[in-house]
Amino acid sequence: MNGAHVTTAGGTEATPQVHRRSRDAAAVRLRDARLAYGTRTLWDGLDLDVSPGEFLAVLGPNGSGKTSLLRVLLGLTPLSAGRVELAGSPARRGSRTVGYVPQQRALEPGLTLRGRDLVGLGLDGHRWGFGLPSPTRRQRVLEALDAVGARQYANAPVGQLSGGEQQRLRVAQALVGDPDVLLCDEPLLSLDLAHQRTVSELIDARRRAAGTAVLFVTHEINPVLPMVDRVLYLVDGRFRIGAPDEVMTSAVLSELYATEVDVIRVRDRLLVVGAPDHDHHLGQP
Repeated sequence: MNGAHVTTAGGTEATPQVHRRSRDAAAVRLRDARLAYGTRTLWDGLDLDVSPGEFLAVLGPNGSGKTSLLRVLLGLTPLSAGRVELAGSPARRGSRTVGYVPQQRALEPGLTLRGRDLVGLGLDGHRWGFGLPSPTRRQRVLEALDAVGARQYANAPVGQLSGGEQQRLRVAQALVGDPDVLLCDEPLLSLDLAHQRTVSELIDARRRAAGTAVLFVTHEINPVLPMVDRVLYLVDGRFRIGAPDEVMTSAVLSELYATEVDVIRVRDRLLVVGAPDHDHHLGQP
């Protein structure tokens, strides 16, 4: 553990509405975690427990290691040091305990894959080809479609759907396997405000109903601010963990960025002024 990071703040434990998941073990646990590429350290000495049903927003400028953290949890990138567990087991590629919602990217207009087929990949996409049809599989896919209000897209070619409709299906795909942990990598990117709200509310409803822990990487906290229990803020190897009111302050962000940063609350929105990386959008004017 080097001296580059900021000592984590003692964030209050989240107490979201109860759920069926066991609260005996953390849904996500990192201990003295370090991730480095060559001589560049993204973060070091990271200790983090995410409880079942907790909503953790992961913030920071481009290149700070937000997506890399998700890759570690997905079992795609090994830690340089420390350990990581999901639902009490080491992170591994293809774990059924993890659902993943990627950034919104428009699918090819000519893609004829149906909505139900895209969602079904969340059950058996790790296998060669499609899984065998069965009443149980069909029912789980339809339930996932219903959970995100997308039953009407079940037989539609996904390439013909709007970006917001496609993102609904990606959320359903991530949830169809009934994961303990839902990893969201900029899921609101390129969506209009209405679809941002819809996707955010779908994810929030899931974690409240089923006790699914959510790690939500985003450049824009305002659409999910009312839902967030805690924030993990990463900047140049430094980090801070705590409730939004503890982390999203002028003093804390100035310390993280090593320059003067102002955080201004306007009604229910946060404006961050003076952060060096203006690709990092937290409602900057």
